[in-house]
Amino acid sequence: MHDEDANAGPRLRIAVFAGMAELAGCRQIDLPWRGGTVAELRRGLADAHPAVASLLARSAVAVGGRYAGDDDPVAAGADVAVIPPVSGG
Repeated sequence: MHDEDANAGPRLRIAVFAGMAELAGCRQIDLPWRGGTVAELRRGLADAHPAVASLLARSAVAVGGRYAGDDDPVAAGADVAVIPPVSGG
């Protein structure tokens, strides 16, 4: 999170998990956001946290508790989570 940007307009808080949280160094990422698509959200996250870019491309995005496709809208203030792929056996 970047507290110095707190008054820079609408923001979106994105929950991140597992390996993505480790790469980002936090469990929540705040981005300036006036609305857009999931694809635009992915680009914004990758720009803000380049370390998560490769994992982000393979991760699911949930908006409002439902999985969303890249063309789906994400409103400012939406409940968003990025779920990286899980490996196991």
